Amino acid sequence: MAPPNEYVAAEEVTPQPETLNGDSVPGQPISNILIVIAMQAEALPLVDKFQLSEERDSVFPGGVPWVRYHGSYKDLSINIVCPGKDKYLGVDSVGTVSASLLTYASIQALKPDFIINAGTAGGFKAKDASIGDVFLASDVAFHHRRNPIPIFDLYGIGLRQAFSTPNLIKNLNLKVGKLSSGDSLDMAPHDEAVILANDATVKDMEGAAIAYVADLLQVPVIFVKAVTDIVDGDKPTAEEFLQNLATVAAALDLAVTQVVDFINGKSLAEL
Repeated sequence: MAPPNEYVAAEEVTPQPETLNGDSVPGQPISNILIVIAMQAEALPLVDKFQLSEERDSVFPGGVPWVRYHGSYKDLSINIVCPGKDKYLGVDSVGTVSASLLTYASIQALKPDFIINAGTAGGFKAKDASIGDVFLASDVAFHHRRNPIPIFDLYGIGLRQAFSTPNLIKNLNLKVGKLSSGDSLDMAPHDEAVILANDATVKDMEGAAIAYVADLLQVPVIFVKAVTDIVDGDKPTAEEFLQNLATVAAALDLAVTQVVDFINGKSLAEL
């Protein structure tokens, strides 16, 4: 795997979206927000907060378990989408595959001006993360795609920048850190090495996949992540995650609401 200084250049050349897939006009206020959330337990407090309704006449292909909540909040049209329950096992369809498919289909069908990926994440105490902290990701990358071939190693990392929101960060006093994504809740030694190389403060199971799709279709995206477990702590990850999920979901609800309130009435350039 390439050391960090071999892929820093990729960060420097990652452009901000110039041509958007949605219907926004440069300089005009954002009007159509898509919020992608992996778990319905994380999504439902926001559904209640924004008074959204589940849309039964789905814009998605028949047979998929994806769930969409829609409504108006202030001057914004908001869609919250979740990958739903696995049709065989009945658990939330977490991970990069479900997240990328859902994001692609949602962009195509709903034409958002702006995307927020909100959810819980593991945090690293070595990076001063604590349970309940909410971070806005500055950069996102994968840690489970190991391709030890020149250039393919950089493709595997898939480093991308989140949309730059200096005014949002300043006004809401948000913590900022790098996000690393992979398809496992725990952290295997190989994953740990790449996460350290990614200089990640938080880790999740979907962010980098959503960033890939948003970049592909040129829709600006940010990542709001609330810490449920300390990855480099003493407690088992799964136990700590389940123990803190409800409490941290409330912190996520508050943070996302503040972000949406700040976005309301503003253009991309004002963020």
